[in-house]
Amino acid sequence: MHFPFLTAKNKSVIEKLNVRQLTEEREASLSPHAAQSLLSKGRLRPEEPDPIRTAFQRDRDRIIHCKSFRRLKHKTQVFIAPLGDHYVTRLTHTLEVSQIARTIARALNLNEDLTEAIALGHDLGHTPFGHWGEDTLNELYDKGFRHNEQSLRIVDLLEKDGRGLNLTWEVRDGIVNHSKSEVTVLGKDWGEVGTLEGEVVKISDMIAYINHDIGDAVRAGILTENDLPPAAIKVLGSSHSQRINTMVIDIVQSSWDVRVSDIINKKPTIKMSPTVLAAADEMREFLSARVYTPSIESAEAANAKNVVVFLWQYFNQHADKLLAEYRLHADTTERGIVDYIAGMTDQYALRLAGELNR
Repeated sequence: MHFPFLTAKNKSVIEKLNVRQLTEEREASLSPHAAQSLLSKGRLRPEEPDPIRTAFQRDRDRIIHCKSFRRLKHKTQVFIAPLGDHYVTRLTHTLEVSQIARTIARALNLNEDLTEAIALGHDLGHTPFGHWGEDTLNELYDKGFRHNEQSLRIVDLLEKDGRGLNLTWEVRDGIVNHSKSEVTVLGKDWGEVGTLEGEVVKISDMIAYINHDIGDAVRAGILTENDLPPAAIKVLGSSHSQRINTMVIDIVQSSWDVRVSDIINKKPTIKMSPTVLAAADEMREFLSARVYTPSIESAEAANAKNVVVFLWQYFNQHADKLLAEYRLHADTTERGIVDYIAGMTDQYALRLAGELNR
C-alpha cells in the first residue's frame, strides 16, 4: 500500500510495528467459531499482506472504492424513480444491512471486518429497476440471471478492467450465498453460508428490507401503519426502530452459543426465537401481498421491463455497439449484454434507451 503522506522514517516505523499483525492477534480472542483473517482460505491470486490492514479489511476497502459500489446510489430498491428524497436506494439499503450486521457480529464476538465486507458487497450485481430488472434479465438470458451470482462475477472479473478485486474466499462466499429469493426466513430452503459472519449478513438483509420497505410503502401512500398485521406488530413493535431493535436483540439472544468458548464440536447457527421468527415471516408475507406483488402490475414496472427488453434486443441486433470492455470479458455476446445492462443505473438505462430509440 502507498502512503504518500508518510516520511520514510514513519513508514519504516509502521512496517516495523506491523499493525496488521497486532489486529490478527486480537482476532484470536473472538468466538472460536468466528473467521480469522490470518486463517483465511485465501485469494484467487496470492498477494503480499498489507502492513496496516487485515485481509478482510482490504476487501472491505476494495469494495467501497469500486465503481459498482458507487453506482448503487442510483439503483432501485423497491420503488422505481421515486420523486421523494427519502426513499431507500440500493446503496442506502446496503449501508443499513452493514450497520445491522456489524451490530450483531460485534455482540456475538464474530469478525466485524469480514461481516462488513460481505454486507457492502452483497448487492453489487443488482440490476437497474430492482427485482423487476432482475426478473426481466432472468427471462431473457437463456442461462438465467441472479444478482448474487452477478455480484460474484463483478468482484472476480468485471471490476478493474477484467482483473477483479481479488477478494478472499470468505467474502466471496458470503456474497454469492446471501440471496434468499422468496423462501421462508430460516426455513429448509434458506441455504447455507460458509461462515457465521455470512449468515449474519444474510439475516440482516432480511431485517433491513422488511423494515425500510414498510417505510417506503407508507411514504408512497400504498400502506398506513394501521394496515400492518396486528399480531406481528405486537411482537416486533410499532415503529421502525422498535422492530429492528426487537429482531437484532432476539438474534443475539437466540444465537448466544456462538460466543461460548467450550462449544467446539458443534457449530452454532444464527437464528431467531420461534415467536419473533413467525412475526418476521408474517410481515414479509404481508409485504409480498400488499407491496411487492401489486407493484409488478404498475406502470413503472411495465416501463422498466420494456427498457430492459429494448436494450437486450438492441445490443443483440447491434453487437458492435456494445462497449468494448463488455465484449472483452464475456465468452458470448449475450453474456456481455447481461453484464452491461446489469451494471446500469436506473437513470443510465432510461437515458440510453431513449437515445437509442430515436
